[in-house]
Amino acid sequence: MSRDITIPERKPRTFLPEGFKVENWEGLEPYFKDLLEREISSKEELKSWFKDRSELEAIISEDMAWRYINMTRYTDNEEYTQAFHHFVQQIEPKIAPVSDKLNQKAVNSPYLKALESEEGYDIMIRSLRKDIEIFREENIEVFTQIQTETQKFGQINGAMTVELEGNELTLQQAGVILQSTDRAKREEVYYKIAERRLEDKEKLNDLFTTLIQLRDKVAHNAGFSNFRDYMFKAMGRFDYTPQDCFDFHSSVKAEVVPLLNDLAEERKQQLGVDELRPWDKAVDPQNREALKPFAGSKDLTNKTIECFKRLDPYLGECLEIMDEMGHLDLESRKGKSPGGYNYPLAEIGVPFIFMNATSTLRDMVTILHEGGHAVHSFLTRDLELTDFKHAPSEVAELASMSMELISMDHWDLFFDNEEDLKRAKKEHLEQLIETLPWVATIDKFQHWIYENPDHTEEQRTDAWNEIFADFSDNITNWKGLKQNRNFLWQKQLHLYEVPFYYIEYGMAQLGAIAVWKNFKEDNQKGLEGYINALKLGYTRSIPEVYEAANIKFDFSKSYIKELIDFVHLEIGNIT
Repeated sequence: MSRDITIPERKPRTFLPEGFKVENWEGLEPYFKDLLEREISSKEELKSWFKDRSELEAIISEDMAWRYINMTRYTDNEEYTQAFHHFVQQIEPKIAPVSDKLNQKAVNSPYLKALESEEGYDIMIRSLRKDIEIFREENIEVFTQIQTETQKFGQINGAMTVELEGNELTLQQAGVILQSTDRAKREEVYYKIAERRLEDKEKLNDLFTTLIQLRDKVAHNAGFSNFRDYMFKAMGRFDYTPQDCFDFHSSVKAEVVPLLNDLAEERKQQLGVDELRPWDKAVDPQNREALKPFAGSKDLTNKTIECFKRLDPYLGECLEIMDEMGHLDLESRKGKSPGGYNYPLAEIGVPFIFMNATSTLRDMVTILHEGGHAVHSFLTRDLELTDFKHAPSEVAELASMSMELISMDHWDLFFDNEEDLKRAKKEHLEQLIETLPWVATIDKFQHWIYENPDHTEEQRTDAWNEIFADFSDNITNWKGLKQNRNFLWQKQLHLYEVPFYYIEYGMAQLGAIAVWKNFKEDNQKGLEGYINALKLGYTRSIPEVYEAANIKFDFSKSYIKELIDFVHLEIGNIT
């Protein structure tokens, strides 16, 4: 593919030397000391102080990002692992108490009030006050322990492989075979994957127990009765409460779960099986061969770029730049951490996409999803402060999930056969319906876990099964698979690495449906609303960002019903 693009350069530094690199705390300390000791005699000087702090934090953030990216790309590389550990254990603990002092210096400045009237500063200052409220010196060491324990999840999962017909496959690669039209083969692969996961169930159970105990300690140190309440404050959930999450769970159970039963029953009838089993859930219900939207990571990259370009040339250029800079690592391989992410790089402003693509529709949707995150990074690149660029997850996931849907008009790039194109759209929309109950499952499970931190492993299993049953179809037969179902939660990365980061997918999925609905009614206006919302970064509250996209931040039963009815209608229109 011939490309005529300009590679962005990071903005010139004005506070730190151009060649400065993060190596140890001793190298960083003078810049923190400068900020702590600097005299601030006016609103403009305070603004300049914030800009210098932003530059320092961007440099540190980007250094940490690369350490994490390298570690997850190569979990078996000891040098990368040690570099990450060095930051977590030797640098981050030194930064935390100084950051608290900087926050206090800022909020105690007599010139702060004059800045609060400027766009974005009010949101940032609200977060600074929140950070001061929850900071505790004794939690620094606990956070270091948590970070060290957390990365074990990627190492455990990155080492998981199965052997099939003499070939060693990652679990992601083996999972593709669950789309095979050969039912016996699907069953064989399902058991191989499940058995491999169960080999490490005690390791993963013990790891999770350790993390729960450490997180509960953090909460109590900070004066909270449980880690859930601490995290709602720490994540800056100013615009909703745990009760709103419970309302979301109830709404999904009432309005979405019945559709799961309908879809499962339809699948059972189409497959012509007496019992619908877990290994029957990924195959095409009409027993057609699995969709293959791309051939290898380069093909996936090129098609995605063209798809974005059709929406808007600028969007395609964002991914072209990432590809040119080597900021895409898409294929699944041994030694690579599971999952996928878009990691913002605060100083250069060009993010990194990591994923484990094989050849599936799900992989195609994943690059569109992460590409939505990437576009968000580009659109906020020129905002004044690093804090302004860090949108909360409820907004970040709106960027990614909306892209999955508004790109559908151009999926013919991936499918030149009309029937395959229809299949892809229908599968994705059905997957969307299935996403909301799964989000509710994981979120409700987390609430229970941290409201009951002293639970036994048996109680954890019982709670999981009760919650899982609330949000699952009652058609799928799990006979003889009790162990598999008991530990199904262990595959969810968020539980281990980013606790309480999951409900956002549900909220953003609703927002994405609304964005798509607007887009279908008027392509240009819908896309403008989407882009205008993302450009705001975190300079406005979540409801205000949603309003900029001409949608509502609402998860009431009536609103969920309205949006799901729309999706259901669109599924019907495809066939």
